[in-house]
Amino acid sequence: MFDSQCDLAAMVYEPGQNPDAVLRAFAIELKTRGYRAVGLVQHGQHCTDAELSAVLVHSGEELPLLQDLGACATGCRLDVGRLLEAGSQVACAIEAGADLVIINRFGKREREGRGLCYLIDRALDADIPVVIAVPSHRFADWIRFAEGMSVKLACERRALQTWWSALSARNANLDASPARADHISVCAALK
Repeated sequence: MFDSQCDLAAMVYEPGQNPDAVLRAFAIELKTRGYRAVGLVQHGQHCTDAELSAVLVHSGEELPLLQDLGACATGCRLDVGRLLEAGSQVACAIEAGADLVIINRFGKREREGRGLCYLIDRALDADIPVVIAVPSHRFADWIRFAEGMSVKLACERRALQTWWSALSARNANLDASPARADHISVCAALK
């Protein structure tokens, strides 16, 4: 089933595309329009990238995500503790209220049900839409994780804007309705 107004969106990207730039620009645009986006946007592409960090969308704070394993170290240097600390800051921001949650990646840890998965659950439980960058080679894993209840978006700002506009219009109509508290999206109903 496909629901274009599903509150959970996977922005699927191919090698060579930069989902971080798309998400950053989208978050800035939402902020200028008066919406509160919270979450993480990654700087750098991989855990072996010397510049890997994340920016908290809601505060602009940049957080390093790599461990210093020495000059001869090879392989992934992601500091999972730092990533989870950043996740804690996002969780606090969700509790303070948000219009959208942005999760930087559906990576190996998220595929295994760890990492920042809990933020997706927390946001959706609070009826806050979520967008997450998903590499194309992990899309099948994402569909299993999301139990098929996700919109698939192209890695482009226009796709994000179209999805957000549909959600915003639906929510504006619901806010005007006295039945707002009883509304359940198609995705939520089928969970």
